[in-house]
Amino acid sequence: MKSAVETLNPTRVRLTVEVPFEELKDSLDAAYKKINQQVTVKGFRKGKIPARVIDQRFGRGAVLEEAVNDALPKFYTDAVNNAELNVLGQPEVDITELKDGETLNFTAEVDIRPAIEIPDYSGIEVEVDAVEVSDEDVDKAVTELRERFASTSPVERAAEDGDVVTIDLEAKVDGEVLEDGVASGVSYTIGSGELLDGIDDAVKGLEAGGEATFTSELKGGSAAGKEAEVTVKVTQVAARELPELDDDFAQLASEFDTLDELKADSRQRLENTKQYDQATQAQERVLEKLLELVEVPVPEKLLEDEINTRKHNLEHHQLGQMGLDLEKYLEIQGKTAEEFDTETREAAVKGIKTQFVLDELVNKEKLNVSQEELTEHLMRRAASSGMSPDQFAQAVVEGGQVPMLVGEVARGKALAVVVEASTVKDTNGEIVDLDDEEEDETESSSETEAETGTEADASAEATEEKPEA
Repeated sequence: MKSAVETLNPTRVRLTVEVPFEELKDSLDAAYKKINQQVTVKGFRKGKIPARVIDQRFGRGAVLEEAVNDALPKFYTDAVNNAELNVLGQPEVDITELKDGETLNFTAEVDIRPAIEIPDYSGIEVEVDAVEVSDEDVDKAVTELRERFASTSPVERAAEDGDVVTIDLEAKVDGEVLEDGVASGVSYTIGSGELLDGIDDAVKGLEAGGEATFTSELKGGSAAGKEAEVTVKVTQVAARELPELDDDFAQLASEFDTLDELKADSRQRLENTKQYDQATQAQERVLEKLLELVEVPVPEKLLEDEINTRKHNLEHHQLGQMGLDLEKYLEIQGKTAEEFDTETREAAVKGIKTQFVLDELVNKEKLNVSQEELTEHLMRRAASSGMSPDQFAQAVVEGGQVPMLVGEVARGKALAVVVEASTVKDTNGEIVDLDDEEEDETESSSETEAETGTEADASAEATEEKPEA
């Protein structure tokens, strides 16, 4: 077999392959054997029909077609390996010549990973938010904790903001009560925004036994997105009472004996959260700077697949679970279809570029993924998916997604290398040392890559199919 490569553009090549006919022998034998098992010819036992009889009865062309379809994937793969190409997706194969007993010639056009030159990234500088926790931040955190331990007691007065009301609801669309539009004994905190738009104004000022009707767009159920006439009846009004802010509260709400200890712990937790956010912000901004330094051509077919994947996941998974369609989602977001398409395309381009650049860095820095790192990443992904580690691991193995997870971890490590080499300053002009957050940084960067790059990886894998004539 002889093959040659023609570069069509930085992300696409054409392979020209010439195969001597004798190299088709194994595939021809397999074709005759397969046809033998599928057909019956009078006078011959099944599976014992001579090749010449099959040619006479069913045509040599049918045998050749079967043989070529069987052989093409191997010859294509050999040509790719000989040229040391890093292909993406399914090739477009065209048989240019097939002479029985002489030769098989074909071409295959396919996308490839572009050659990327990683420049010196040690000069990257970014600015991130300073880690500052104010007394007001601590007071807010403690107040939120107090609200979790609030008690309620019935009152004989009109409902006010912050009260907890017990209500019965009935929703009608076009004058008809919905089967799933009736609820009794619902507990609702006025001002929480957890139920229907307009309900706060409807119940405020009502005492127990009071009733009001208002119009609202339903957020879920059989009539999600439709305007409904909602009748709400208040059966009880209860006032919320916060516990006293003292040492007794600290002992009730935490493992600490004093309020000062509780506040000190709250401050430390807030600092830890802001440090984590700062590390994540550093990674995101360093990545942006890195992508600006590197010229990355994007294969159009891969980009198209990535855009379609993102739209499919949004429409059929995320929005479906929320009871929304794309049109309603765009209305809520205040976006036009054109703006949505533009944003989706930009995100897809960034995801593909991120993957290509970080993969090149993995190779350049010779980064490897240990079993321990893969296991830790798997457990984090399992937790975020709501599955047990065993369930998630089984799903990953059965879906053939282990290489994808390895890629996520490796790309996370590559980004961490760039962050470490960069200069990170906070808004106060102070150098930020991220060494203390190294473990969190690697974890966060892996998760960032999971969001921005692996969908492109999955799209490429999904289209890597065997070529056929």
